[in-house]
Amino acid sequence: MLAVVLAGAVMDLLDSTVMSVAGPSVRSGLGGTQATLQWLTAGYTLPFGVFLVIGGRLGDRWGRRRLFLIGAAGFTLASVACAAAGSPEMLVAGRVAQGGLGALMIPQGFGVLTAVFAGAQERGRAFSLFGPVNALAGIGGPILAGALIAGDLAGLGWRLIFLINVPLGAFAILGALAWMPGDRGDRTVRLDPIGAVLVAAGSAALVLPLIQGREAGWPWWTFALPAAAVAAFTVLGRRQRTSPSPILAPALLRRRPFVAGLSVAAVLFAGVGGLMLVLSLFLQLGLRYSPLHTGLALAPIAIGIAVSSLLAPVLHTRLGRTLLHIGLGIELLGVLGLGATAATGALGTAAATGGLGGVAGIVAFGVAGLVSGFGLGLLFGPLIQSTLGVAAPDEVGSASGTLNAVQQIATALGVAVLGTVFLAGDSPADALLTGTLIVAASCALCAALVRALPATEREPTTGRKPSTERESA
Repeated sequence: MLAVVLAGAVMDLLDSTVMSVAGPSVRSGLGGTQATLQWLTAGYTLPFGVFLVIGGRLGDRWGRRRLFLIGAAGFTLASVACAAAGSPEMLVAGRVAQGGLGALMIPQGFGVLTAVFAGAQERGRAFSLFGPVNALAGIGGPILAGALIAGDLAGLGWRLIFLINVPLGAFAILGALAWMPGDRGDRTVRLDPIGAVLVAAGSAALVLPLIQGREAGWPWWTFALPAAAVAAFTVLGRRQRTSPSPILAPALLRRRPFVAGLSVAAVLFAGVGGLMLVLSLFLQLGLRYSPLHTGLALAPIAIGIAVSSLLAPVLHTRLGRTLLHIGLGIELLGVLGLGATAATGALGTAAATGGLGGVAGIVAFGVAGLVSGFGLGLLFGPLIQSTLGVAAPDEVGSASGTLNAVQQIATALGVAVLGTVFLAGDSPADALLTGTLIVAASCALCAALVRALPATEREPTTGRKPSTERESA
């Protein structure tokens, strides 16, 4: 059963990362505008984040295995539709379907594992496998995408990126039927469809004008939609205090550390998501690297994340909030190094250097990427732990779902903002430098917001019951 849930997680991770490398090849094969490059990523992450808000609740109501099977089967069919797409619009529609169905599948797997694995130690051993599996998928995904495009098996090219989900999806479906325990769900669990609509409408109203506005010449609706998004989120915040089945537990919104954690996650993942896109566009559109060489050039970032993620739990216990500042400082150095390498022209172009750029430039770029990834690996786990640590046991589900949704929606927003900045630049090198400076500024903002998080992983026990909710948090 653990292998089944891991297969679903790998499908999600692959499809959320491979388009950063495959985007230019897809556009070359299908056509489309420059905004298509952004929609290929945002079209997945945006609906994934929006539907995560209610995906877990649907599983509670209708049964986790049932929703997992619907999500896995739908995700596999949507992947086939993506592979068969004959136009950019069809492919983006398939990506939207993948994101929405993935958001139904992923929460059910975690819920099933939590229910089946008894005891903290056994459950911890099960969930500990997600770290190395996700790290391998994160490292191998872009490289695999580049290799499949370069191999062009049976003339399918980039379409193979989506077809590899077919065997993974078949295993997830058959494995769930064989090994997942059936459950009828709890019909007393209530949903808040109005809240879900407000989340979806507000998120779309933010992302749409940022991606399409530049090509449309920034007409009036590109300014009206963000204002409408602010209004939608304002109404959503008020509804959480009055709805009989709020998406987010109202008490969490009154806790400064939780709100600060969401804010840090939003800024951090917006910067990371946008940075990965502009790095790929710079290497492929600016330096004419092949998809395979691009995947190899970006691999040090994933390697850095994988290595430091193993160290983060121990360091967080010892250093508490200080580790987040250290991680942000290391990430800042790496991002500035990436920008400086590009600005100096050290990488060279593929045509001038035989396909992979100058050796010295590639080494410098790889070291900067490794440093950037190392900083990120020190941030992800401790940030999640610090944010969810202020939630009461009956609020953890709501808190974790909201945090995951914020990560995905922020990634889509970052792709929209930094992608637009890059595509509007005078030259790829200047555009990348501007993008890295924006990400550097986001690191500084995160460092200020982190100060509102708890100073240590676990405050010392005082031997008395906290007198106020604020003190308890």
